[in-house]
Amino acid sequence: MTTLAHDRYCDEIAHQVGQLRAVVTSGADLSATVPTCPDWTLEQLVRHAGGALRWAELLVRTRAEENVDENEVPLSGGPETTGDPAALDAWLAETGELLVGTLREAGPDAKVWTWGWERSSGFWARRMAHEITVHRADATLTAGMPYEVAADIAADAIDEWLQIVEFAQRTDPHDAAKELRGPGRSIHLHATDTAAEWLVQLTEDGVVWRRGHEKATVALRGPLTDVMLAFYRRLPLDSPRLEVLGDRELLEFWLQRATFG
Repeated sequence: MTTLAHDRYCDEIAHQVGQLRAVVTSGADLSATVPTCPDWTLEQLVRHAGGALRWAELLVRTRAEENVDENEVPLSGGPETTGDPAALDAWLAETGELLVGTLREAGPDAKVWTWGWERSSGFWARRMAHEITVHRADATLTAGMPYEVAADIAADAIDEWLQIVEFAQRTDPHDAAKELRGPGRSIHLHATDTAAEWLVQLTEDGVVWRRGHEKATVALRGPLTDVMLAFYRRLPLDSPRLEVLGDRELLEFWLQRATFG
């Protein structure tokens, strides 16, 4: 599957950090519980998202050959003061600038440790673009603000999620994703506002997927942003913006097991 250009991911990280900062400084209640991540408050979510960016920045900048504990990453937990939107905003701004600058300097092909299927700085550019895009959705929905994402990023986020599920099946026999094996079941994703469509087949050998329109056991239809959010379990299937046709239980089965981390 063709990915987006390295600079495109860098641009999107910068954009999404800016959008997340706008939520932080909007007057939203930083102590509010995040509905899609109920173990976190909004402030904890923001600190988590920024900490992930700082962790990836350190990995790429140092060309790490193995994982680095997040406790070893300077300021990964955010500013010392809590409940201070200005301090959180300044920390996020610096975080985004650090990561984007490091990724642009490294280019897509620098060798660096990753947990995934390739060892490159390009892996982290893509992963962090989607990490911040989805967590910005968590924050935006918590604050009751509208959420949209560019079509190319939303579609690539779905592609990457499917690659992650494939990888989990191959490398972690105890992962919940192994339960997705089995014959004769398939999922069709259909973005009604673009030409983006996917077919996901659950086979005995693992998940197989491709872009395209084909009949499936169950179909999920809606605007691309909403399909992405539903696929990442950020939007409930009963949302009026979505339509489920066919075996809804299969789609729910997928969403419960297609996870990582």
